[in-house]
Amino acid sequence: MNWSHFFTSSVGKKLTMALSGLFLVAFLLVHAGLNACIWANDEGVMFNKAAHFMGANAVPRILEIGLFVFFLIHIIQGLVLEVQNRSKRGMGYAVKIGNRGSKWYSRAMGILGSIILIFLVVHLIDFFIPSRFGGLTEVMIDGKPYHNLYAEMKYKFAEYEYRYIIVTIYILGVIALFWHLVHGIQSAFRTFGVTNHKYIAMLTGIGWAFAIIVCGAFIMMPISFIAGWLS
Repeated sequence: MNWSHFFTSSVGKKLTMALSGLFLVAFLLVHAGLNACIWANDEGVMFNKAAHFMGANAVPRILEIGLFVFFLIHIIQGLVLEVQNRSKRGMGYAVKIGNRGSKWYSRAMGILGSIILIFLVVHLIDFFIPSRFGGLTEVMIDGKPYHNLYAEMKYKFAEYEYRYIIVTIYILGVIALFWHLVHGIQSAFRTFGVTNHKYIAMLTGIGWAFAIIVCGAFIMMPISFIAGWLS
């Protein structure tokens, strides 16, 4: 079997989903750490410096390209697998077995992924595109000009006319991401061949802990702005 046949096979699709998913998990950890800089409550100095570092250095920019490639792979393979799984289910069971067969978030990965995709598009339009292609104001920090991404966040989440809609979209997107992570982390390791019940239980616990911490940080970010907790 050549590489093209492998990656278009059912096993190959699941493997690329698992690998791309774990790469995105690493990105989420870095992104949550960057966002946490807003709680320095120093009018965005630490956050803008960290965002500048990520945008101005070669290594993060190269990884950024890889990130978009993995996003596309993950989305495309996820949609393909969802269609294939639905076609295999056919008419379904005569008796609904619900969570006795699998958790609801496991069965709803396609819907959760679609919500996350909408959230991602809004996020890119609100912050990534202005930060990479212009549209942000500048602020002087230690005598050097920086893109004031913090001010853009504050405007979108605390001052914008439609801020409640934006914040609601973000919270719904992060809730969908939470359940996606809860299932996806342990599922990725199952794909790599981890079947021992003890290890699966440990990985499930890690998935829950990671999802709670990272998604909690993401949800608190817009809430902190709209509640007026940040200067």
